[in-house]
Amino acid sequence: MQSADFDLPVLVSLTGPAVSRLVLEYIHNAGHRGVKASHGYVIQRLIEEEPTIGALAASLGMTQQGASKQVNDLESLGIVERVSDEHDGRIRYVRLTTSGWAVLEASRQARAQLEQAVIARVGEQDVHAAKRALVALLELTDLADQVSTRTVRLPED
Repeated sequence: MQSADFDLPVLVSLTGPAVSRLVLEYIHNAGHRGVKASHGYVIQRLIEEEPTIGALAASLGMTQQGASKQVNDLESLGIVERVSDEHDGRIRYVRLTTSGWAVLEASRQARAQLEQAVIARVGEQDVHAAKRALVALLELTDLADQVSTRTVRLPED
């Protein structure tokens, strides 16, 4: 297959889900079974913050019920925990557990290995050029700011 055989948007739309599957496979093989692609959207929001369910729901663009379901799933896997506010026990925050940080690290390792495999095939210069093209695509689709602030919303079905 030649790179000129397909346009960039087609390549991106086909490659994205395939990369997600490879990353999930790596995470599962690292001992974190049950993690789903949708969990990554929640985990990204917990890297720098410990939001309430309401704030998490707003950030994800979903209902509190939907966000609560995501958190329940992650909690049952031991990836997140809910902690009470030290001044108001009615307020509960969501944060990553040690296992959650390990899932994040496994994801980062998987992506780094995949990038190194691509570099081995096409060279570092071509990978940098591909990154520039993909950032331009993010900008054209109004996703660049969301990516840089870790606020990409769950894809709609």
